[in-house]
Amino acid sequence: MTKITVGQYYPTDSPIHRLDPRTKLIGVISYITILLFANHFMSYILAAVFVVVLVKGSKVPPTLIFRGLRAIIFILVFASSINLFLTPGENIIFQLGFLRLTTEGIVLALQMVSRLVLLILGSSLLTLTTSPIQLTDGLESLLKPLKRIRVPAHDIAMMMTIALRFIPTLADELDKIMKAQKARGADFETGGLIKRAQALIPILVPLFISAFKRADELATAMEARCYRGDINRTKMKQMHFTKADAFAALVLIVFCLCIIVTRFI
Repeated sequence: MTKITVGQYYPTDSPIHRLDPRTKLIGVISYITILLFANHFMSYILAAVFVVVLVKGSKVPPTLIFRGLRAIIFILVFASSINLFLTPGENIIFQLGFLRLTTEGIVLALQMVSRLVLLILGSSLLTLTTSPIQLTDGLESLLKPLKRIRVPAHDIAMMMTIALRFIPTLADELDKIMKAQKARGADFETGGLIKRAQALIPILVPLFISAFKRADELATAMEARCYRGDINRTKMKQMHFTKADAFAALVLIVFCLCIIVTRFI
């Protein structure tokens, strides 16, 4: 859990950091959508090159970005195992009972793993290069048209940003609680899967108490600063689209078109 990078912000000066948060939000949404649309290995190679270029341009240490993959190792192994041995196909390589390894299963498993890895890397770049305040302003600006139908765009943007920011905070709190209970003799590593799951139950109580305490402290701090949502609220820094945002949008469009072309060729 301490290896989670989604929700963390890495402050530095880079072309990616200087982009408008709305550009990055639309870019991540488009990136995720087009990646789910991809179905060829050439598409994943193009996406990997695209992510590498973004990582290079963001000046974020690659070890920090790839560290987030450790948190989903179990999901990767589980998803790839299901696709490997439960995918029907004509080219059977190995079979044991109802489990069979096929060429189609191998291809599907590799595509699934590649897609998940690229999704995590792309999503991590958004929070690593955008501060929570910028994320809130960008989300609110994108949701602004919904205010006409009385949708609380500001409140939704604030809640989503706070929830995203609390992911690494709660992960760090969970690590502290587990270390404290290990020091008191708790065992989380021996026994079967069910026994280890039961051993984690005592951790949930202090974790929830800590989460509610942090939420209460945050609410008190916001009230002490006279926070009343977007009522008569002004912004010190105004968001503006620049030539760099236009260039980034053009690069994104070219990338999406390349993925679409690889799907139909």
